[in-house]
Amino acid sequence: MIGKRGDSLLEINWITNPFRAEKFRDLWLPAAEAVLDFGATGWSFIRSGDDPQHFVQLALFANKLDFERYWYSPEITDYRVQATGLFQVPIQPVWYTVEGTGVVLPESVES
Repeated sequence: MIGKRGDSLLEINWITNPFRAEKFRDLWLPAAEAVLDFGATGWSFIRSGDDPQHFVQLALFANKLDFERYWYSPEITDYRVQATGLFQVPIQPVWYTVEGTGVVLPESVES
């Protein structure tokens, strides 16, 4: 996930309740990917290797308004209702401004 300077990176930490991590993962993965339908240019849904109850959702937006359209949409509201009881509350989205990024691209093979 690469952005450009000035983009907004959203982070949501999800701490699942005991014995609910797999059910939450299966339910929330399509909701995390749905940010693309609301203007996000990239997304990730990652799980801690040290604490399998901890998930982090990341999304890259040009502006916060697109995130609000996503978060309060009927589709995502329904996902949150379905996930009730699977995660600990409150959920606090955290915003970061992209100041710089980079990526290593594999060398192309010439024929």
